[in-house]
Amino acid sequence: MRVIDHFIDGEYTSSLSGRQFEKRSPVDNSLVARISEGGQPEVEAAVAAARRALTGEWGRLTLDQRVDLLYGVANEITRRFDDFVAAEMADTGQPQHVMKHAFIPRGAANFKVFADVIRNVANESFQTPTPDGRGALNYTLRVPKGVIGVVCPWNAPFLLMTWKVGPALACGNTVVVKPSEETPLTAALLGEVMNAVGVPRGVYNVVNGFGPDSAGAFLTAHPGVDAITFTGETRTGEVIMQAAAKGMRDVSFELGGKNAAIVFADADFDAAVDGVFRSCFLNSGQVCLGTERVYVERPLFERFVQALKVRAESVKYGRPEDHATTYGPLISHEHRRKVLGYYQRAVEEGATVVTGGGVPDMPADLADGAWVQPTIWTGLPETAAVVREEIFGPCCHIRPFDSEAEVTALANDNEYGLSTTIWTQDLARAHRMAAAIQVGITWVNAWFLRDLRTAFGGSKQSGIGREGGVHSLEFYTELRNVCVKL
Repeated sequence: MRVIDHFIDGEYTSSLSGRQFEKRSPVDNSLVARISEGGQPEVEAAVAAARRALTGEWGRLTLDQRVDLLYGVANEITRRFDDFVAAEMADTGQPQHVMKHAFIPRGAANFKVFADVIRNVANESFQTPTPDGRGALNYTLRVPKGVIGVVCPWNAPFLLMTWKVGPALACGNTVVVKPSEETPLTAALLGEVMNAVGVPRGVYNVVNGFGPDSAGAFLTAHPGVDAITFTGETRTGEVIMQAAAKGMRDVSFELGGKNAAIVFADADFDAAVDGVFRSCFLNSGQVCLGTERVYVERPLFERFVQALKVRAESVKYGRPEDHATTYGPLISHEHRRKVLGYYQRAVEEGATVVTGGGVPDMPADLADGAWVQPTIWTGLPETAAVVREEIFGPCCHIRPFDSEAEVTALANDNEYGLSTTIWTQDLARAHRMAAAIQVGITWVNAWFLRDLRTAFGGSKQSGIGREGGVHSLEFYTELRNVCVKL
């Protein structure tokens, strides 16, 4: 049976304790690999290696040398593209077209994009008057923040991990990555890439494990970690923030969401149905930017509900390597229990189940997988749990609305503020609403369309800070001011 070890100081190492845990396939519950579980000793070793690298070979590289290495990482990922696709499919069970056309290419692109950003970023300089008339020159320097703890989610593991590792390394930091226990394979595989292209030892480290009393808790509490970046649940973010408070360490969080899609009667109907279908059910609804609340202007409501029902019922279940598969399982049986709990709760609270609501009938070889049906509800009040709480599954509640003011208030009436999508051909209205809705990202007549140079992040309970382009540099570097008397 395959064993996935930690990657520390350029080498794959097992746990000193000998502890391992199982990684099982969400597709059929078969055993994928055994994973070495890290604890305090492994975290200590990884942080020590990362600190040595800061002042060692990595710290002595010029900016151009560092950028060239990151381009090499991206190119090596592309060369081993099929290996990364296979690893991500084994971890997540999601269809290969999602891996091949979105998640793995974005993972490689993250290294090139941030290499270009750091190479082209401008620093401030000011001519400052002085009483003697000779003046002074003030200018800024960007320096690495140090060792970055990277705590990763399981829903798009490679994309979201490199979204943090890419800018961290571009800025000259070193990293210790704690991948989700559900999705450790691509983080481990990236270590092979780092060695192949000559990234110095200790720059990229991976310690596998869980959160409490395991690798995650030890990493976020370690005083040798200078900053922590995390994507995941809001409650976990609160725990990490408490750990980071000791030592006054910076945090960057992309947390939960209960995102709204708003469809006006003048929208391009087919485009809106297609866009909402993707935002509700892509990756089996396990997307932080996905939609779980849909508001449709009343003249279009019945037609829209029926059209989305048809699309939801057209998904093709199957193994991820099958080209016909369009829809995969949830990440685990544990997560399925959570999602099915919400499905049951919706019924108990009086929802009309338009489609789905349970577990699909699967062939024998897939029956043990973590499958659930795409699900649509109507008829619930805004106080219902499935309308207010993040489910992170393939489901949505659809409600009619009658005015722009009403739907703006409905969209804002939630503790989260990550994203929203507006479907309308009235661009003046779209601009008004984009300014009024309390989220970090608003799409108009699109969804999941990203320019990696733009600011990414949430408001309210959806996060702290912004990532993307120069906004990532604000977290991964310290600004120093130099004042020279002339």
